[in-house]
Amino acid sequence: MKIIWIALLYVIANVPSIASPLATMRLDYFHTGGTGLEVFSLDRIILEPLPWPGSPDHLTDATNRGTYFFEVRDRATNRVIYSRGFSSIYGEWITTDEAKSANRTFHESLRFPMPQSSVEIVVMKRDSQNAFRAVWRTTVDPKDKTIDSLRAPVSPHAIEIERNGDPAFKLDLLFLGEGYNAAEQEKCEKDIRRLTEGVFSYSPFKNRRKDFNVWAICAASPDSGVSHPASGIHKNTLYGTQFDVFGEDRYALSFDNRAIRTMASFAPYDAMGIVMNSKEYGNGGIFGLYATVSIDYPRGIQVFVHEFGHHIADLGDEYYFNADVAYSPANTRVEPWEPNITALLDPHHVKWQSLIESGTPIPTPWPKECYENSLKDSKKLVEQLRAEKRPAPETEEARRKARETAERCLGRGPYARKVGAFEGAMYQTKGYYRPQQQCIMISGDSFCAVCRHAIEEIIDLYSRP
Repeated sequence: MKIIWIALLYVIANVPSIASPLATMRLDYFHTGGTGLEVFSLDRIILEPLPWPGSPDHLTDATNRGTYFFEVRDRATNRVIYSRGFSSIYGEWITTDEAKSANRTFHESLRFPMPQSSVEIVVMKRDSQNAFRAVWRTTVDPKDKTIDSLRAPVSPHAIEIERNGDPAFKLDLLFLGEGYNAAEQEKCEKDIRRLTEGVFSYSPFKNRRKDFNVWAICAASPDSGVSHPASGIHKNTLYGTQFDVFGEDRYALSFDNRAIRTMASFAPYDAMGIVMNSKEYGNGGIFGLYATVSIDYPRGIQVFVHEFGHHIADLGDEYYFNADVAYSPANTRVEPWEPNITALLDPHHVKWQSLIESGTPIPTPWPKECYENSLKDSKKLVEQLRAEKRPAPETEEARRKARETAERCLGRGPYARKVGAFEGAMYQTKGYYRPQQQCIMISGDSFCAVCRHAIEEIIDLYSRP
């Protein structure tokens, strides 16, 4: 351990403008917007209690992921000393119908190694061509006496679930227990250990397990369970996580960023999961923020792995709906930044071209009609069961059978195991293409080759020299 820290301090000492020893700084801000409006306002600057957990070898990010991107620039030289891509709940909300007629404010955070001298923080957002453009600038002076040294409202204890090395040279995954009361703290830890084993049963996490550390914070909530407002269920929990976000019954997020960040700062973390003490179907995953899991839902771990793909690697959803959805014509579509989705603007140069075998047709044919018919039948049956107010297990059984039918369709055809460009992705039947017929990002129990590669790029960012 001593040798590792000496090496780390040597590396940081030779990076201009980064303080040594390496401390963790956090900038909290308010993100407000609506139609034609987007405003950022500084809340506070925090010096977190633990050392910086990130890699000293990868202080800047060249992966081109996220809706937003931020840079920390030394004011004296304008040199970028740290950068990261990220996405946000605001970025999800602005696409909803509510955003067309109302404004909302969300609390967000940027974390970075504490600089030695004054820096400029530049937040950028993708424009209509998916290029990053600056939308906010603010200055941070590490000598500012208003910088707050964090104090937690409770005394959290970080549980070491699995430690494979120093946090600076591992991807640190933190799980926060949500909706566990004082009598359920043992269950919280057991659930997180079960989830950890589940996550590492999937490749590429399985073969890269030694590049991770896993931590947990289990603190007692006043109530057991999580809120489900559409069902009239309201719980008092540590982070206010709830189902029914943006009118979607299965979408589960927390809007209390300050509470999450305060608690999380007492453990090393590069990625985060919120473990909900619930058996209801619900989840969410946002790149660079967190992923949620309903731990006692029968397929909770598999669903979490899908959401973790969003959170850790900015993977796009490969599933779609078989309704007649409008989509942009070929001459106006823009290539998505998500590593596993393409608009196929140039069929001769697909973004994952190196993984496509010679002779594979592009676009690649697949049993699309079979799959879409299964979606149609499933939707009709679930709507009927809901209208009849049938018990939840009956509806879930209908979903299970429909999923099995869809997966049989995805497993058919001469290119079922090949990498190609299969039309139907990003919620649309036409215009967007995914790398393989079957992947956990559409339906199934494993990541496709392209998604595995995209995830490993992020693991490398935090764990490789």
